[in-house]
Amino acid sequence: GTLEDPRWTGESARKYPFELDTFQEISVACLERRENVLVAAHTSAGKTAVAEYAIAMAFRDNQRVVYTSPLKALSNQKFRELGEDFEDVGLMTGDNSLHPNATCIVMTTEIMRSMIYKGSE
Repeated sequence: GTLEDPRWTGESARKYPFELDTFQEISVACLERRENVLVAAHTSAGKTAVAEYAIAMAFRDNQRVVYTSPLKALSNQKFRELGEDFEDVGLMTGDNSLHPNATCIVMTTEIMRSMIYKGSE
């Protein structure tokens, strides 16, 4: 159970220059155990750290990952930020398509919805 064993003691996919909060540690442990994770918290609570851990896992495990945001401006910002921390990051918005076959794709939720409806991989 998650609450009985909330810490991940295996090899970490990503190191942080700060100590993770309890909800972040539990989220990381769940991700590493391949459990589904939904993080809902107030602004600046640290949700992005969990998302970045999942992205690091995808790179480590040779998988692809999609990061969505509701606005083009936020997608562009996250593309730049993730590009500083990870190699092989792409962007897909209504205006731009950069490296669409990258390991990590940042896209608007509108693009993701369209891809799902069209049956894209």
